[in-house]
Amino acid sequence: MSNTLPKRNEVPVQHTWDVDSIFPTPAAWATAVEEVKARLPELAAYRGRLSDSAAVLADWQQAYEDVAAQAYRIFVYASMGVSVDSADQAATARFSRARELFGQVATVTAFAEPEMLQIGFETLRQWVASEPRLSIYGHYFDLLEKRAPHVRSAEVEAILGQLSDFAGTATATHGILVNTDLSYTPAVGSDEVSRPLAQSTIGALLTDPDRELRRTAWTNYADAHLAYKNTMANCLSAGIKRDVFYARARNYQSSLEASMSAYHVPTEVFHNTIKTFKANLPTWHRYWRIRRQALGYDALYEWDIKAPLTDQKPSVSFAQAIDWIGTGMTPLGDEYVEILRRGALQERWVDIYPNQGKRMGAFSTGAPGTHPFIFMSYVDDLFSMSTLAHELGHSMHSYYSRANQPLIYARYTLFEAEVASNFNQALTRAYLMENFADPAFRIAVIEEAMSNFHRYFFIMPTLARFELEIHERAERGEPFTADDLISLMADLFAEGYGDELQMDRERTGITWAMFATHLYSNFYVYQYTTGISAAHALAEKILRQEPGAVDNYLAFLKSGGSRYPLDSLRLAGVDMLSPEPVEQTFQVLGRMVDALEELLQPQPTA
Repeated sequence: MSNTLPKRNEVPVQHTWDVDSIFPTPAAWATAVEEVKARLPELAAYRGRLSDSAAVLADWQQAYEDVAAQAYRIFVYASMGVSVDSADQAATARFSRARELFGQVATVTAFAEPEMLQIGFETLRQWVASEPRLSIYGHYFDLLEKRAPHVRSAEVEAILGQLSDFAGTATATHGILVNTDLSYTPAVGSDEVSRPLAQSTIGALLTDPDRELRRTAWTNYADAHLAYKNTMANCLSAGIKRDVFYARARNYQSSLEASMSAYHVPTEVFHNTIKTFKANLPTWHRYWRIRRQALGYDALYEWDIKAPLTDQKPSVSFAQAIDWIGTGMTPLGDEYVEILRRGALQERWVDIYPNQGKRMGAFSTGAPGTHPFIFMSYVDDLFSMSTLAHELGHSMHSYYSRANQPLIYARYTLFEAEVASNFNQALTRAYLMENFADPAFRIAVIEEAMSNFHRYFFIMPTLARFELEIHERAERGEPFTADDLISLMADLFAEGYGDELQMDRERTGITWAMFATHLYSNFYVYQYTTGISAAHALAEKILRQEPGAVDNYLAFLKSGGSRYPLDSLRLAGVDMLSPEPVEQTFQVLGRMVDALEELLQPQPTA
């Protein structure tokens, strides 16, 4: 790792995502903003007219979807700019303008669904049958009928639309704070050499073999967040109160119900997931013990969780990663692999390497009319390769969904989102474990897998438990301070660590502040756990070459939002109403721990 990160304008263009494919210049983006604003009166003119006829409703849907698609492209372009350089003030201004535009569109179009409710669902179904342009909307009207008790009057919906801009202020403030304003003391290794600590470097530092470098990186990163704990707690409190407000405004019993009802998933899925996680904590306790023994430490600390268990750390270039991922995905067929390779290597889907001001994490984004885009900070190791596989899974899901569904169904739900991503990781790991016999390499693959499980099967369900508690406190009208949040978070992690890890309560307890977007997306984090569970259950079917498994999985990718999420996953071959997929994935985790323990056993000498 270089001791100095390049500035954004110093990054070679071939290593950046092709944002110009959306709008060729910021000026073109600004023109698009004005074009959308100019069409808002056209949309407003439909108010009070949707019940006139099936033809008028079809005209409305076309006009609205045209404007919405362009507004979405405007938002994605703006968000990409602030993601790669949080200090870019022009990009920040564009993002603020895009958020404001989204709020304006929401306000102007708020009358539509209340008017559709007044038309009545019997009439709407007749119109679906009689007006060819409405024929695709049958499922949408079914969804609307189920949401009917929670759709308010046109006036109330308009007010809720106006709230959308500043309702995201707490989220945005937290994000700006951690991505721009936080000052990180450099990490210092046992060689007394400083390494830059940033959102884009923390992951690599925590996997370094130098224990002192890991310790200072972990503590300095936590301390930077602790320095602003009260501000961040205030932001999170505002975000939680926002969730409670919207739940009550739409007549839900709780924020949890409001979140899950949006995807027509019963709350029992959440509670089953948490119950199964708690029941399987001994698997994690066993892993901590094996890790401590393998490292030869008297005590294991948080900064040791990703310490390498072999000194033969594989170097994996971006090109090598694409080759392995593509080969691992060959069970899905030539078309899937060709699209993936072309996107990553030729069409510049990926913003690849770290730079100054680049925010933390990784994600896939895009909009109707664009190809997918992947944000990450690649650092030539198996962890980055796996992150790339994960985001390519999201991107291929989006690619197939947009290619096979009309705009109304082009977006799949958050409940389904983490399936394809984790599926790609599962198949890539299976390929590597099947084809590489070197023990050190296999240990490294398992380490990466355990790191991923740690995030999705340990961190995320722990955050989900935290999220449930703070929402319930807010719903009871109970305030909470930064220290309250830290104490709660530490208690929950203590259960997961058991007696096998020496925990720094305050620094561990500030973990909630490090998730500047996740905890502001009402009950999103548990879906990482359900997603990885569905992914491994489906991957096992394909690896066993079960008849129809590949076709069923591809049908799932292509279905987008055209089905209810649980039905879409049943189409793929998994029932998420049952705790069985979560149990199956804990079995996969257990087998990983078994394999690691065996590989770490001293080898007999000749």
